[in-house]
Amino acid sequence: MSILVNKDTKILVQGLTGKTGTFHTEQALAYYGTKMVGGIHPKKGGETWSSGVDGTALPIFASVAEAKERTGADATVIYVPPAGAADAIIEAIEAEVPFITCITEGIPVMDMVRVKAKLDKSKSRLLGPNCPGVLTPEECKIGIMPGSIFRKGSVGIVSRSGTLTYEAVFQTSNEGLGQTTAVGIGGDPVKGTEFIDMLEMFLADEATQSIIMIGEIGGSAEEDAAQFLIDEAKKGRKKPMAGFIAGRTAPKGRTMGHAGAVVSGGKGDAESKIAAMEAAGIKVSPSPARLGKTLVEVLKG
Repeated sequence: MSILVNKDTKILVQGLTGKTGTFHTEQALAYYGTKMVGGIHPKKGGETWSSGVDGTALPIFASVAEAKERTGADATVIYVPPAGAADAIIEAIEAEVPFITCITEGIPVMDMVRVKAKLDKSKSRLLGPNCPGVLTPEECKIGIMPGSIFRKGSVGIVSRSGTLTYEAVFQTSNEGLGQTTAVGIGGDPVKGTEFIDMLEMFLADEATQSIIMIGEIGGSAEEDAAQFLIDEAKKGRKKPMAGFIAGRTAPKGRTMGHAGAVVSGGKGDAESKIAAMEAAGIKVSPSPARLGKTLVEVLKG
């Protein structure tokens, strides 16, 4: 079973006509026929976008609401620049699109606070922002993950780091395990989907036989996820897990890479996160280069 997206997911693109939106839409179309069904641009409604790779034509609509009504889309992906990205997310929320993925990096935190207030009262799920998206092997690709490294299999992957998502995918493919779905939740301090949301789905999914969870310094999401796993294990819900925490050598008070990766007030450091994950039964890899082998060791017992 897939998580979040599958071969039937119909996807809109907010920011389709820009360079980034065009490139990644062409990549998605080429990935097992991911169902991209239209784009949105307030000044280009009624026009048509054509792929420069295979000539695929998609209609452009003036609003998300119109696009959803006309295409039956149940997902949208946002490649809008930072200044307009929050409004793009809010437009999708107001159109009641069930699943929204925002790839955009650099959205102001206060803009995301405004988005979060809308999101919490909505019927939508947001993945991101500042994330690589989600990919279910041989079915659907939303975002910027390289499809060539994926193999259909049994590992669910959830990560705050985009680059390390690809590492985990590449290594589990090489180990012959493959993936059910890989999800990059992004590293910003205010975002939509968190670790607990994804772990809940992976625990409930019969096809997902093991899980890799990759965190970063900053915030308390990893500690919260570890407590969730401890509580679920008491109910008999547990799966083999490996993990990693990025930013172990970061100096306190210094933001490393992601806006959310900042250690302050003695909280959010790598040591506390690793300890929490290990207490929850996650075998923490000593290096990102050993994620795949660490999971194999867990599975072999």
